[in-house]
Amino acid sequence: MLWQPSLPEYYNTLSEDKLNELIEARRAQLGDSLVILGHHYQMDHVVRHADFMGDSLKLSQLASSVVEDRAKSGTQVEHIIFCGVHFMAETADMLTPDSVSVILPDLSAGCSMADMADYDQTVEAWELIHESLKEQGWSGRIIPITYVNSTAAIKAFVGEHGGACCTSSNADQVFKWAMDGGTQKRSENEDIKILFLPDQHLGRNTAAAYGIDVEQNTCVYDPRLTAQGEPLGGASAFELHNAATILWAGHCSVHKLFRPEHCADIKRANAALESSQEPTQIIVHPECCKEVVDLADAAGSTEYIINTLRNAPEGSKWAVGTEVHLVNRLSNELKPKGIEVRMLSDCQCLCTTMYRIDEPHILWILDGLCGIGTTPDSPIDTANGPIKVRNVVSVHPEATKLALLALNRMLSHTGGNAVKA
Repeated sequence: MLWQPSLPEYYNTLSEDKLNELIEARRAQLGDSLVILGHHYQMDHVVRHADFMGDSLKLSQLASSVVEDRAKSGTQVEHIIFCGVHFMAETADMLTPDSVSVILPDLSAGCSMADMADYDQTVEAWELIHESLKEQGWSGRIIPITYVNSTAAIKAFVGEHGGACCTSSNADQVFKWAMDGGTQKRSENEDIKILFLPDQHLGRNTAAAYGIDVEQNTCVYDPRLTAQGEPLGGASAFELHNAATILWAGHCSVHKLFRPEHCADIKRANAALESSQEPTQIIVHPECCKEVVDLADAAGSTEYIINTLRNAPEGSKWAVGTEVHLVNRLSNELKPKGIEVRMLSDCQCLCTTMYRIDEPHILWILDGLCGIGTTPDSPIDTANGPIKVRNVVSVHPEATKLALLALNRMLSHTGGNAVKA
């Protein structure tokens, strides 16, 4: 997590209506030189200012396309405000020209999952795992896969070591690509292992869907246990040798809150319904643990969940295992269509770090871009002052080059558009 300075008190005294008014005024002043991106998990009063909504990679790809399209019409995009978390802003920076500044309104808006895979820990794990396998006479290849919900440094590590990124919607395709040999065709009798970072649950669910016995042929590497003196992250040498997939001990703090008992409660309620009553179907994100995914009626990415619900028949009922603001937004949208949408769990399954992006921070960023200043104690505008481009997220060129290798390998094998190297 990065340090974020406190805002001048003025921004915290503004009403929601005033914040909305001032933000829209600043946006009008900046015109097409500005693009605002809003992640699906954001709060409604934030995404109402977004030019585009989507998941992390889709938004970054949209940003790249918009920059290119506007340049063709003679307009230069100078600034992208990403209302998401830090790794998303990193990806947007890697996919857009150096002339575009990518801004995160609050630098402390990180991702706990992404932060669970540290670059130095990953380098250490890579060396320890290879050393252990070599001692056991193993001579195959390990291909790393990283979920896009990871830092640029981890993407760069994966790119450098012949691996690829994946999303929750194409993890199965990338997994198969790796098991087939990745960047070089798998030779006869060659043993391939996958190191899956940083979300163990997406990795385990993907391995199971591929046909791997996850009880027997996966193991978890926990860097915290290595730091405590267990040399192989809590796994035994035998488990590493026997594993087709080595899972990094990371998880999403939102999706881990959905439990098998939540599914069991719904299934019991369904069993008690009259034959004429509509049962509740369960749909979850594959960042949920395998026990939840196995009990669900359907599992898929954020876009899959949105599309499934929007195309659901009238009268259908759904319990959804993903972030609460997205579920509530879908519930309100689909209620007039006769589709009932509720949370799978009654607890508040929300992304607390993403909610650090709020309207006061957005206005503070926009004021800087418009050359408008305020004193800490007084809402005195100093219009036409120096432009301040705050909270720019920038990835080192060498890390960008390696990370784009991982992104391009994913896109070239999943039907997407390759990004510029």
